[in-house]
Amino acid sequence: MAEKKPNILFIMADQLAASALPFYGHPLVKTPNLSSLAQNGVVFDSAYCNSPLCAPSRYVLMTGQLPSKIGAYDNAADLSADIPTFAHYLRAQNYKTALSGKMHFCGPDQLHGFEERLTTDIYPADYGWFPNWDDVKTRPTWYHNMSSVTQAGPCIRSNQLDFDDEVVFHAQRYLYDYVRREQDRPFCLTVSMTHPHDPYAIPPEYWDRYEDAEIDLPKITIKKEDQDPHSARLQNVYDYYAQDLSEQQIRNARHAYYGAISYVDDKIGMLLKTLKETGAR
Repeated sequence: MAEKKPNILFIMADQLAASALPFYGHPLVKTPNLSSLAQNGVVFDSAYCNSPLCAPSRYVLMTGQLPSKIGAYDNAADLSADIPTFAHYLRAQNYKTALSGKMHFCGPDQLHGFEERLTTDIYPADYGWFPNWDDVKTRPTWYHNMSSVTQAGPCIRSNQLDFDDEVVFHAQRYLYDYVRREQDRPFCLTVSMTHPHDPYAIPPEYWDRYEDAEIDLPKITIKKEDQDPHSARLQNVYDYYAQDLSEQQIRNARHAYYGAISYVDDKIGMLLKTLKETGAR
């Protein structure tokens, strides 16, 4: 008798820095669910993504190929539909494949091997974020700016909160529906949240989990003239020197970021609870 294949729940978070997690040594951030997974699973000490940008990094993750191999140079790059992804390979192994949340696919193919998407994406699928590489000195108007820091703080709602709440809701419903019907095929459910990606705004429930006075500040400051060329380019693109930042604004941004990590951890806890309740793990 053939061995039963395991179900796969693949959870992604956006801009979640290892250095901000307690099992990598951070003394303040609270992540009981992630910490439990780390304690009972495998934690990587030397794992690196092949691109610092959202879409290229995800394309590499999906395909296992370098950005230079698949033309994934920016956030408006088109992932060619003829490049196989892990979703294609899993379907070939008789897995049901579903995506709930963000993957930043650009172009007409919004599945890339997934049989179904449970939500839309939070980012546009067109090529509107294509940079003009012939005019690198002009700052793109659509790019990040420092408002994520200068306006950081508690909020009631945001489009990212609406999105991630929907992402996890549909993922839970997928798991409930899976156990309601004949389980003739194992599943691979990818759940991809946009938090703790900026802007740094989070509801009071998560803001209040941290005291303002305990928020750590950056230990190193590098002068503009001492920046390496790549960092100088990035700082110019997101308009870093257009305003002066106060210590409190920096503290607020970190405060909200830590709250957003706790928000993600709560969502992961909800998914793990649903797995246990349904017996789908």
